[in-house]
Amino acid sequence: MGLDELYREIILEHFRSPRNKGRLDAPDLRGEGVNPLCGDEVALGVALDHDRIVDIRIEGHGCSISQASGSMMTEAVKGKTLAEAETVAHAFKAMMLEDGSPHGEVDLGDLESLEGVKKYPVRIKCAVLAWNTLLGALATKAKGGRESKVVEE
Repeated sequence: MGLDELYREIILEHFRSPRNKGRLDAPDLRGEGVNPLCGDEVALGVALDHDRIVDIRIEGHGCSISQASGSMMTEAVKGKTLAEAETVAHAFKAMMLEDGSPHGEVDLGDLESLEGVKKYPVRIKCAVLAWNTLLGALATKAKGGRESKVVEE
């Protein structure tokens, strides 16, 4: 099995069996993300213990890339502090939006399977939607808010 095929399998596995799918009853943070051009939508809820993400749930619909990326995102940030989650999010976005893999010291693990999406520029927004939604929620929290909405254009 080649590397591209392995990466496709990882993406399809997260799409078919998403991790942390569902809704939190009383989240400390809530974020919504929409890409009206392709119809991808995500909603996430985050439960915090001080500044640590103790639970995160995601729901939504869209293409396999957006939904798999959201599933992987929840696994990557669960248990991390807000600052650590923000660092991972920026490293992932750098990998997706910049030339090469400038994610520095951050181990992105399975998230690297999404790097192949860069071959299809129109799909990059699908891969970063959940991450932008998380970053929007974190920015809103920093300003004292609890809910955010991100619209990709």
